[in-house]
Amino acid sequence: MNYIDVFLEALSAEKGRSKKTLESYASDLHHADEIIPSGLNGASAKDIQNYLSGLPDKPSSIARKASAIRGFYKFLMLEKIISENPAANIELPKRNRSLPKFLSVEEIELIISSAGDTKNSTRLRAMLELVYASGLRVSELCELPMTANLGDKLLIHGKGAKERIVPMHERAQHALQKWLNIRGNDKSKYIFPSSGKTGHITRDGFFKILKKCAVQAGIDPHRVSPHVLRHSFASHLLAGGANLRAIQTMLGHEDISTTQIYTHVLPEKLKETVQMHHPLGQHGENKK
Repeated sequence: MNYIDVFLEALSAEKGRSKKTLESYASDLHHADEIIPSGLNGASAKDIQNYLSGLPDKPSSIARKASAIRGFYKFLMLEKIISENPAANIELPKRNRSLPKFLSVEEIELIISSAGDTKNSTRLRAMLELVYASGLRVSELCELPMTANLGDKLLIHGKGAKERIVPMHERAQHALQKWLNIRGNDKSKYIFPSSGKTGHITRDGFFKILKKCAVQAGIDPHRVSPHVLRHSFASHLLAGGANLRAIQTMLGHEDISTTQIYTHVLPEKLKETVQMHHPLGQHGENKK
């Protein structure tokens, strides 16, 4: 039996993984199945380690392949298809995580202000305000349904079909309402509809307009992207003293370690503050 396909079907049905993620898992697992002499079904721990060690890929790509293999065998264990997990103790290569890039508060203000000089400026300003106010992923922003608007907050359907509620400050609420007033009774289910086949403004469409805003604001467009705005949201919140767990929730990060990377881009004094007061910090652990 082809257990790879069974695993992928389970990921799609139970975990709600995206099509892109499933394609990546499929590619990685089929590659391993072809290269390992006995295939994944009959692989030993040594077979898997040798396979990973022989890959010429970058550490991040090897780590991704290893993650797919571990997930595959974990599934087989849970389904009692195998009794021993050959991937339980495989060694993963260390990943050099690049620090997130972000803009200053002043630069964010310049970009938002430049929206007034762009076609469809009311819509664009609403989109910029929402990203910076709530830290949305660009896909979440572009695909926002009308039902997501809860007045002073947004209901977001994020990765893995997980829901989260993120707040909006008054300026973002005002910008969104101003756009909705112009949008009127459009029958589209999306807050930012489009006549294209997706029915909503696309990631590429927003990306291009954002680059134009950067140019108009006098900022190098290579420094600006939707993800940089999301990074700026998190970095500025943390610098302002926000709790790391709260930022994790708003960003929709599954693991706190993903959010902790923002502490590395802060000045040393701010990092000491986070270390002192955050419950996962060294001093925080000693507090009772």
